[in-house]
Amino acid sequence: MLVPPTVHIDRWTAWPGFLIGQPMPTPDSSAAAESILIIDFGSQVTQLIARRVREAGVYSEIVPFSAAEAALERMQPKGVILSGSPASVPATGSPRAPQSVFDSGLPILGICYGQQVMSQQLGGRVEPGGIDGERDGEFGRAFLTVTEPCVLFDGLWEVGERHQVWMSHGDRVTQFAPGFRIVAISDGAPFALIADDERRYYGTQFHPEVVHTPDGAKLIANFVRHVCGCSGDWTMAEFRATKIAEIRAQVGDQRVLCGLSGASTARSPRC
Repeated sequence: MLVPPTVHIDRWTAWPGFLIGQPMPTPDSSAAAESILIIDFGSQVTQLIARRVREAGVYSEIVPFSAAEAALERMQPKGVILSGSPASVPATGSPRAPQSVFDSGLPILGICYGQQVMSQQLGGRVEPGGIDGERDGEFGRAFLTVTEPCVLFDGLWEVGERHQVWMSHGDRVTQFAPGFRIVAISDGAPFALIADDERRYYGTQFHPEVVHTPDGAKLIANFVRHVCGCSGDWTMAEFRATKIAEIRAQVGDQRVLCGLSGASTARSPRC
């Protein structure tokens, strides 16, 4: 990376997609009054969660679990999504969500590892799959059966129907936390989707963010709109125009480097 000698570099910061040769402020989410905080536990498809939320017309940010508490205070989001992870919840030292997330009173959607870690932290039990150290579980296409109504199913699924989803888990919840009910099951996941309507906590053992779960994007949209109460009128075009104007005002006639990453894909997750 070549830097013009006339630009003094105090710190290089990606914000958002630009590298600017001057100190950068902490990104301000106040422009996005309605936002969803996505807590990342290391899943390779977390970016797809953000994409599905934004496709539903709601701004979202991804933060690592270690920075989630500060992001929760900064963003003041309308809801929280807990991502998947290659880690194992029963393992010593595996990632956890900050307690402040559960104390916030916000709606929470836990996906795969996110469902498991939420269950464990709220008083449930998660056990490793397999016998004598061998891992089992579900990996790939699976079919769940809807057993009870749920707000996530509004206009989408009915009780008794079977639907294709994408599973990728060895560990599984064997006892859900107090307050939850089972609303969908699969052959390998008796708690394929659980719900605590009073606290607005929901957990999917499958991955709704990938295209291999055909109705997954609609499930996420139901969460951010019907559960979190987001209006769904945010657009990337408006966000882009606002941020470009902010960057132009800040940079002035200085030089700017633009760094672009590759696009997220919907490859089969293993977390």
